[in-house]
Amino acid sequence: MKKRSSTKAAGSVPRGYPPDYGTYTFSRRQLACNLLAYLALDAVFAALFYRSVIAFLVFLPGVWLFLKHRRKELNRRRKQQILAEFTTGMQMVNASLQAGYAMENAFREATAELRKIYPGDSFIMTEFRYILTQLGLNVPVETLLSDLGRRTHIEDIINMAEVFQTAKRTGGDMIGIIRGAVTSIQAKTQTREEIEANLSGKASEQKIMSAAPLAIIAYTSLTSPGFLDVCYHNTLGILIMSGALVIYAAAYLWGQRIMRIEV
Repeated sequence: MKKRSSTKAAGSVPRGYPPDYGTYTFSRRQLACNLLAYLALDAVFAALFYRSVIAFLVFLPGVWLFLKHRRKELNRRRKQQILAEFTTGMQMVNASLQAGYAMENAFREATAELRKIYPGDSFIMTEFRYILTQLGLNVPVETLLSDLGRRTHIEDIINMAEVFQTAKRTGGDMIGIIRGAVTSIQAKTQTREEIEANLSGKASEQKIMSAAPLAIIAYTSLTSPGFLDVCYHNTLGILIMSGALVIYAAAYLWGQRIMRIEV
């Protein structure tokens, strides 16, 4: 009878820890804040476009789309932070390799330096501590980087892991590969930051323009009571205001899409 091994084979990466960064999970505080934000928005739109409690109730299921949008946005920001921390970490690994350290010792030296910059629960500290643990169990570094790319779902990390794995098999220049990958990531990050800086003014203008229609309706309702009564509580008025709301939502989403440029 064949004996079953009780230990994991070298080269395999345990599942479940550290976490998968592909989806964003709200904390309780974030969830409560986003729910309150949606309820406030729901109340504003129901009051301005319909003056109806029924409209408020009808829009309540939209909270799922709102939370989905917020989760996607927060995950996008987290991935940017992950990439920035990863780039810093690999820079320090590269510096240690150039100083003559072996791969495992290079990660250990880099972790010690990163501890001076990032808190213990940050992405890079969590991942580098995990990498050190797995290197001590004879898990190849290319396997760990490949697993990291899989869990972060970040193209730059995935590509670097693939190149690193190929070079390790063919005996390529590890230092040159890491340096080239870090330089490439830094160039893309710098380009994205420059684009965001150039668009920051336009983004502020887009927010003001998005708030303007709501402000106009609110101002008219407050300063000229009865002027917009024809738009409420009748079939034609409801259709007109619903059409205006659809156009407003489409313009807002279009503006958001235009302002987001991927590098």
